[in-house]
Amino acid sequence: MEDITEFSEENKESNFDLKTEIYKYLTHWKWLVLGCLLGGLLAFLYNRYTLPKYRTEATMIIVDEQKKNAMSALPSGGGAVFSLEGDGLQNHIEKLKSKQLVESVVDELDLNISYFIEGNVITVEAYKSSPILIEFITPDSIVNETYGNLFITPVSDTSFRLEEEGSDYSDIHEIGEVIKLNEIQFTILPRSGGEEGSFKRTSTVNIKLKPVRQVANEFIQRLLIAPKGQAKDILALSTVNYSSKKSEDFLNKLMERFNEEGVKDKQEVAENTTNFIQERLEMITSELDSVEGGIAEFKRENRLMNVETGASEFQAKFTQAEQQIFELETQLELLKSIEDLLRDQADYEFLPEVGIEDAGVSGLISTYNSLVMERNMYLKGSTSRNPIVENLTEQLDSLKKNLFENIESTRRSINVKLRELNQRENFAQNRFSNFPGLEKGMRSIERQQQIKEQLYLFLLQRREEAAISFAATASVARVVDSAFTLNEPVDPRPWLILAGGLILGFIVPILIIFIKNFLDTKVHHKGDLSSLLKSVPFVGEVPRIGTDQSDIIHVNDRSPLAESFRILRTNLAYLIQNKNKEIGNVIFVTSTIKGEGKTFISYNLARTLASTSKSVLLVGADIRNPKLHRYTAATEGAQERGLSDYLYDYDLTTEDIISETKDDGISVDIILSGPIPPNPAELLMNDRMEELIKESRNRYDYVIVDTAPTMIVTDTLLISQLADYTLYVTRADFTEKNLLEFPKDLKKQGKLKGLAVILNDVDYSKFSYGAQYGYSYGYGYGYGVDKESRWKRLKRRLFS
Repeated sequence: MEDITEFSEENKESNFDLKTEIYKYLTHWKWLVLGCLLGGLLAFLYNRYTLPKYRTEATMIIVDEQKKNAMSALPSGGGAVFSLEGDGLQNHIEKLKSKQLVESVVDELDLNISYFIEGNVITVEAYKSSPILIEFITPDSIVNETYGNLFITPVSDTSFRLEEEGSDYSDIHEIGEVIKLNEIQFTILPRSGGEEGSFKRTSTVNIKLKPVRQVANEFIQRLLIAPKGQAKDILALSTVNYSSKKSEDFLNKLMERFNEEGVKDKQEVAENTTNFIQERLEMITSELDSVEGGIAEFKRENRLMNVETGASEFQAKFTQAEQQIFELETQLELLKSIEDLLRDQADYEFLPEVGIEDAGVSGLISTYNSLVMERNMYLKGSTSRNPIVENLTEQLDSLKKNLFENIESTRRSINVKLRELNQRENFAQNRFSNFPGLEKGMRSIERQQQIKEQLYLFLLQRREEAAISFAATASVARVVDSAFTLNEPVDPRPWLILAGGLILGFIVPILIIFIKNFLDTKVHHKGDLSSLLKSVPFVGEVPRIGTDQSDIIHVNDRSPLAESFRILRTNLAYLIQNKNKEIGNVIFVTSTIKGEGKTFISYNLARTLASTSKSVLLVGADIRNPKLHRYTAATEGAQERGLSDYLYDYDLTTEDIISETKDDGISVDIILSGPIPPNPAELLMNDRMEELIKESRNRYDYVIVDTAPTMIVTDTLLISQLADYTLYVTRADFTEKNLLEFPKDLKKQGKLKGLAVILNDVDYSKFSYGAQYGYSYGYGYGYGVDKESRWKRLKRRLFS
C-alpha cells in the first residue's frame, strides 16, 4: 500500500533563492578578500613602477593674410603683386604634421638621442639631465640615419665601460677619448657643473640613438592638432609623452619652425617678384633712352621744337582715342612680358601679377602661383616622383598651356580694338589733310616715349611695394599659449587602476567559483534535489560527522546526528498513514549506487525508532555486499547464520537468524546478511523472502530492510513490492545530479513503493542557517547544555 501524498508537476514552485545564491559566494569570503588584496597590490605596484604619461598642450592662432598684411596700407593694396589665397585651416594642420617640418624640429633639438638612467626596478629617461653626454664627430647626415643602443657604466672618475646591446662589444674608455664604433665616431663627456667625484657614483646610463625619420614618425603619431572650439583660426596642439619637458620643447619649436617656414615662403614670392621687376626696369630704361634719342634726332633733322601748337584741335578730338590706344598697347606690352617670362622659365617659378586687366589671364596667373607654392612645399619633404608632386606638375603644365592660349586670345582682341582706333585716326587724317606729315611721326614717337615712361613708373612703384613686403612680412601664426603640461598624468590613472585592480581581484575569484559551481555535478544540499523533489517527498537530511564524532546515536544523545534522525523519525511518522494498526510497517532503505550511506541510515533509523519503545527488526538484505555487521555486536551464534542462509535452507526459521541486540541500552533485533551466495537474485526471488516479511510485520512495529543499490544490481527491485515505504538515500558531495533521474523513473514505473528521499552527509559549515536546503543542528536540547559565547561562535565561523 502506498498512502504517501503524490507529488505532481503541478506543485511546481520557484526554487531560485537570491540569498542562497549570494551565500554560495560569501562562503568563500576569504578568497574574495584575498583576491581584492592581490588585485589592489598588483594595481599599487603597477602605479608605483609604471612611468606616467603626461599630456602637453599649446595653442596658436593663424594670422589672416589679407587683413594683417603690412602691404595693405599701400595705395595699390599690396596684394596685387604677391598675395596668395589662404591655404585654409586644414592645410595648416597638414603643414604642422608634415615630415619635413617635424624632422627639422627633431634634428634641431637632438630628439633622436635619448638618455636613460637605470634604476633598481625601472629605467627613467633623463631629458636634459643626464650626467653623461655623447658628442658625435661623424657628420649629422650619417648620425641621423643610425641605430644605436649603448650602455655607459662609470668605472672611475676618468674612465667608463662601454657596451653595445646586440653585440659582444665591451671595453674600457677614457673620458674625452674618440671612440669609433660601427663607423661612427664620438666621445663621451660628463655634464658640466657636476660635483668632483660624482662621475664615478653615476648609475649606468643607456644612450639610445634612432634615425631622425623614425623619431619624427613617432612624434607625428602622438601629435594631435584640431581647431579649438568654434574658432576658425585657432589651433590646439597636444601630445602625450613620458617626458613633459621634451613635449614642451617639441611643441614650442614646432610652432616656431612653422612660423619661420611660412614667413620664408612669403618672402620668396616677394623676392622673385622684385627680381623680375628689376630685370624689366633695366630693359625699359634702355628702350626709353632709345626713344628719347629718337625724338631728339627727329627734331634736329626737321628743325622742330614744338609740334603741339598746330595740332591742338586734332588733339582735342582724338584724345580719347589716343588714350585707349595707349592703354591697349600697355596691355600688349605686359602680355608680351608675361609670355616671354613664362617661355623662358627653366623650372616652375612664381609669375608676377603686374596688373593685367583681363580677368582670365590675371586669374590664371594667381592660380599658377598657388600651385607653384604648393608644389615647392611638397618638394621639401619628397621628390618630383611623389604622386602629389606629379599631379601638381601636370596641373601646372596644363595651366601654362591655358595661359599661352589666353594671352594669345587677349592679344587678338586688343589688336582688333587697335585696328578700329587706327581706322578712326586714318579718317581724321584724311579730314586734316593739310596737317603737316611730320605731326604724325612726332606723335608716334612721343606716344612710344609716354608708354615707356608709364611702364617705367609702374614697375618702380611695384618694386618698392615688393621690397617693403619682403622687409615687413607678417607672421603666419602667433602663439596664444606656449606649451604647458597638465598636472594629472594621462596614463596610468592611479585611482582608476586601483579601483580596477580591486574590482578585478573581486571578480576573478567569483568567476572561478562560478565556473567551479557550473562544472560541479555533485549534490551538495537539498536545493540540488529540486528536480527530484518535484515528484518525490523529502523526509530529512543527515549532517556530516566529524572524525572525532561517533557515527552511532546513543540514549539521550543531543548531538546534531541524533537530532537529525529525530527529525527524520518525525517526518516519517507524518508520511506513514497505515490504517491497519495490527501489522507493522515495512520500510526499505536503498540508494542509487554504493557508498551513499544506506546501511548507516538503516542502522541509526532503527535505533531511533527503537528508542521510542517500538519493536524494530533490522534486516540486512544487501547480501552481495553486506555492511550491517560493522555497526552491531551480534551474538556468535547469530553471526554464523543470516538472511542468505534462511533463503537457501528451508529448514531454518526466523528464530534461527534473528539476533537480539541491546547496544547502549537500545533494543533492536537484527537479521544479518549471512554468507555471500553465488546466486543472490535467485534466492531473493523465492517465496522465503516474502514469508519472512509477512511473519516479521506481524511481530514488529517497524521492519527496516537495508537493500542493495538499485542501479548496480536488480536485487532491490525484485523485492520492492514487499515494502510499504522506500527511503531513497542520496549523499552530499558524492551523488551525481544526473543520477537523480533514476529514482524518478523508478517511481513513474511503479517499481518503488512509497518513495521518499533522504540527503546524507550534509556539510552545514558551507551553508547559512535556515536556508531552503536544510537547518543547522548546532544547538543543544535539555538541561545542562553549555552556551557558546559570541567570541567562540565568531572564531568558529571565521576559521571553520
